[in-house]
Amino acid sequence: MKAVSRLSRTRATDAPFEMKAPVDVVLEHLRQVGPAVACLRNESSRLAGWGEELARRLVSGNRLVTAGSAGSAAEVQQFTAELLGRHASERQPFSVIALRPAAAAAGAASVSTVEIAQGHAEEVANQVRAHIRSDDVLLAVSASGHRHALLEATAAARAAGATVWAVTGAAPNPLAQAADEAICINAPKPQVREAQLIALQAMSECLAAALHALSVRPEPRR
Repeated sequence: MKAVSRLSRTRATDAPFEMKAPVDVVLEHLRQVGPAVACLRNESSRLAGWGEELARRLVSGNRLVTAGSAGSAAEVQQFTAELLGRHASERQPFSVIALRPAAAAAGAASVSTVEIAQGHAEEVANQVRAHIRSDDVLLAVSASGHRHALLEATAAARAAGATVWAVTGAAPNPLAQAADEAICINAPKPQVREAQLIALQAMSECLAAALHALSVRPEPRR
C-alpha cells in the first residue's frame, strides 16, 4: 500500500480557499464599490448645491460645524482640514469648527472631529449648543445613521436654527430623517465610508469653485 504523506492529505482535502490573482482582488473591490458610487452619482446635484450654499454662508460670516461617528470620523477630519487650509494665504479664514468629546480632546490638535462614542451624546450636544447659531451648518457623517450622539447634536443644531446636512448609510435611518437634507449611500459599511470620502472631496471641489466665483472676502461674524 502506497503511503500518503500528511502534507499531501492537507493539500488535497483541507485547502481553505482558492487563491485569487491580485488583479482579480482589485477588480472585485471595484465591483463592490460601484453601487456606492452610483448612489453618489444620483446625488450629484445635491452635493453641488451643498458646496455652493456653504460658500455663500461662509462668506456671509456663518459657521460650519462638522461631526463624524466611528470610522467616518477620519473622512470628516480630512474634509475639515482641507477647508481650513486650502487657499488660506489667499483669503481670510472661515469659521469652521470640528468638535470632539473633551475626554478625547486632551492634547489633540485644534483640527479634529467629533469621534462619537457611547456616553458622549449630551457632551457633544452641549458643544453644538455652545458654538452653533442660526443659519450655521452642521455636517453630520455616519456610515449607519444610528449613533445617538449625532442625533442629539442634530436636535441641538436645529433648535438653534441651524441647517443640518447628513451623509449616511442606507435609508431609512434616524439621522437621515432628522436632518434637513441627507445623502444616503446604499452599500455595506466599508463601501459607504469610501463613498463618503468621495462625496466630501466632491463637495470640497464645488465649494472651492463657488468661492472663486463669488470672489468675496468673508464678513466678520456678529
